[in-house]
Amino acid sequence: MSVTPMMAQYLEIKDAHKDALLFYRMGDFYEMFFDDAVAAAEALDIALTKRGKHDGADIPMCGVPVHAAEGYLLTLIRKGFRVGVCEQLESPAEAKKRGSKSVVKRDVVRIVTPGTLTEETLLEARKHNFLAAFSVVRDESALAWADMSTGSVQVMSLPQTRLGAELARLSPAELIVSEANAQDLRYLEEDFGIALTDLPRSAFDSTAAETRLKDVYSVQSLDAFGQFSRAEVAALGAVVSYIDLTQKGNLPLLLPPKQEAQNRTVQIDAATRRNLELTQSMSGGRAGSLLSVIDMTATAPGARLLEQRLSSPSRDHDLIADRLDGVSYFVNHTALAEDLRSALRAVPDLERAISRLSLDRGGPRDLGAVRKALEQAGALSQLLAAQDDLPKSVSDPLTDLQGREHILDQLDEMLVAELPLHVRDGGFIAPGAHEELDEARTLRDEGRSVIASMQQKYQSLTDVSSLKIKHNNVLGYFVETTATHAERMMSAPLSDTFIHRQTTANQVRFTTVELSDLEARIQSAGDQAQGIEKALFEELRHLVVSMAAELHQTSRALAALDVLVALANLATRENWTRPIVDDSRSFDIVAGRHPVVEASLKRQSGDEFIANSCDLGGDGDAASIWLLTGPNMSGKSTFLRQNALIAILAQIGSYVPAERAHIGSVSQIFSRVGASDDLARGRSTFMVEMVETAAILNQSDDRALVILDEIGRGTSTYDGLSIAWATLEHLHDVNRCRALFATHYHELTVLAGKLDGVKNATVAVKEWEGDVIFLHEVREGSADRSYGVQVAKLAGLPKSVIARARTVLDALEKGSREGKANPSTIIDDLPLFSVAPSAAPTDASETSPVVELLEEIQPDDLSPRDALDLIYKLKAASKA
Repeated sequence: MSVTPMMAQYLEIKDAHKDALLFYRMGDFYEMFFDDAVAAAEALDIALTKRGKHDGADIPMCGVPVHAAEGYLLTLIRKGFRVGVCEQLESPAEAKKRGSKSVVKRDVVRIVTPGTLTEETLLEARKHNFLAAFSVVRDESALAWADMSTGSVQVMSLPQTRLGAELARLSPAELIVSEANAQDLRYLEEDFGIALTDLPRSAFDSTAAETRLKDVYSVQSLDAFGQFSRAEVAALGAVVSYIDLTQKGNLPLLLPPKQEAQNRTVQIDAATRRNLELTQSMSGGRAGSLLSVIDMTATAPGARLLEQRLSSPSRDHDLIADRLDGVSYFVNHTALAEDLRSALRAVPDLERAISRLSLDRGGPRDLGAVRKALEQAGALSQLLAAQDDLPKSVSDPLTDLQGREHILDQLDEMLVAELPLHVRDGGFIAPGAHEELDEARTLRDEGRSVIASMQQKYQSLTDVSSLKIKHNNVLGYFVETTATHAERMMSAPLSDTFIHRQTTANQVRFTTVELSDLEARIQSAGDQAQGIEKALFEELRHLVVSMAAELHQTSRALAALDVLVALANLATRENWTRPIVDDSRSFDIVAGRHPVVEASLKRQSGDEFIANSCDLGGDGDAASIWLLTGPNMSGKSTFLRQNALIAILAQIGSYVPAERAHIGSVSQIFSRVGASDDLARGRSTFMVEMVETAAILNQSDDRALVILDEIGRGTSTYDGLSIAWATLEHLHDVNRCRALFATHYHELTVLAGKLDGVKNATVAVKEWEGDVIFLHEVREGSADRSYGVQVAKLAGLPKSVIARARTVLDALEKGSREGKANPSTIIDDLPLFSVAPSAAPTDASETSPVVELLEEIQPDDLSPRDALDLIYKLKAASKA
């Protein structure tokens, strides 16, 4: 069977975009055919129908409305699809001029991928959407990343062994790699939830990339932006080429690339980020993370900047001090800070509005966002300019808030207050802003009143009060009346005036020469007004895009102030303190608290968090390690994590949850906390533990902060003990770092007497009538045992199991004291298979007369006299 012209066009376009679902524009719908339709119908849960035949078989078809397409696009992108948006490039009327059977011209105007989203509805407002590219040129490698929605572009050299850590930091939506090493990097898709896109090797050619970058930035040399390696140039070129490919040559505004150095930020690997839950909790959501607790920013760019700083704590002590000065200033000027927060709450997302306008995907509301952002920038500028002794981190942004008045004045003069979403909606240019537009609008709008007068005239002429003048897109303006009155209007003398147009089931429609002339004038005026508004929109759009660099500076300044004010508000509300951050080896935290756990306690029960101190300050370059013992559930892991989080908060320039904190330079943070397996890659829980421990021992330098929890617990007791012992010695003798080492191997506590940099610490507990009470206090010394049986009892294990565990534990401890090294010889002496197992011991609390009295009491029924009598009874019962 022959293929229809339309289907032939579809197949030709689809053949050029085989790796993407094709959204083929058909009037008010995007339609999909063949395998695309089957896949999309299943992914979107929409009806799968059919249209025509191909090779004798029905053609599967499904479609989505154009006006709701963004929601469907988001679903498809999240499910791993790429989508080619195929638009109509001319109207049906234009197509008919080439012949009655001509097909409307169509082509793909954009490939939608996870890393190239710009629409507001498709993006998370408070999170970057990075597109990254990893390149390898000979023995060099580099990572470049860009956010199309904001225009930021960055690059750094890094070995492939560091790629996972940087991807964990950036969380890009999509990673571009060369087809030459795509297979080796395929695991990144699952490990980091990144869409991996492989391109031909030519896309990573550094010579072609350099030429491409020079063209994009209109420069003769890239030296003005930095001294880039060949690998860095290749990675940047791949990012720009991919954006050009997916946007079909319509490049967005890209800011000059910034070179990032590894040694300027604290190095945190993927496992540590996961364990510390910096920006995401273990469950994968934002709730429960450190970011969720500290983010009090009022703007989307401010939230993105805070996440960026939290993901990349600084090692530049001058920069940290400047940030802390800014936070301190607003802590000490709370009224000013609140005024600034009020102004910041009204600031729209300027960066993303500029990006949409540069791609010609913006509308009047994006121009309105620029206007509103500049208005609020002016208000903030006035508030700050009136202050004295502004710190550098506040005065620098103030400079970038000023000098944009000419753009604001023009936007304010041209735009109405309430703006429509689309240019086609019209009505966004203010009255009086353009004389020719006002004239066209007047004619268009007055034409409507003339129509109303003409309707009254025709009602009088025909003596038909129900006669109406109506309009539709097919007939234009027409006179409508019922069939009953139509006969008179089609008879002389009225037939000379009213010309029959159409008869429907219940109505008859006419036109007149006078009505046709008026319609032509009104239509012309409406089209003229719409054309003028479109032209004025383009002028304003080009104005904004031409000033994009300055506007981006304003946006960054607003975000920087937002972060400072938000951190000051956090510090005031939560009673946090300013840390000392310097280049020393100090690590002295007094009464530190875990920010996330503390917030959770306040929210759920109102209980206070038990603060604990930690001093890892060593002598010179010697190691400083706390060996922490104590039972499970006592708070060891919380203590470990809180000190790492306090160090990170200090180095992003934030106040910290402590009474006092002195943090010497931390170059790396490593965490091995918790148990998990990696079955997909054939790794057991113990193997994962050992891989992560190996990374720590192989990479930690003497300025690292290491927290380790229960090393060696995934294997046999003696194997685990020996591994933990050797690991602790290596940290002390070779890495010479600061570390917190939690363990249940009490045998390790003897190392405090053998290694100068090791100190014993324990989490205090109290036993009461066979139960353990957690005090959550970290003290000097070591635990005498792990209280595992007591914790098991709290967990609800059957009483018979608890009793049996106590019997076995007593026998093992006795055998150990008597020098019996083999546990099997001790267990052999126990009645392991006795027919009648001994009953579980009865707790003393079950027969206590005091408890019996308390159980009978109804507190709400007690009078003051009854309560006093009860006290005497309880005292007597306690002596019984």
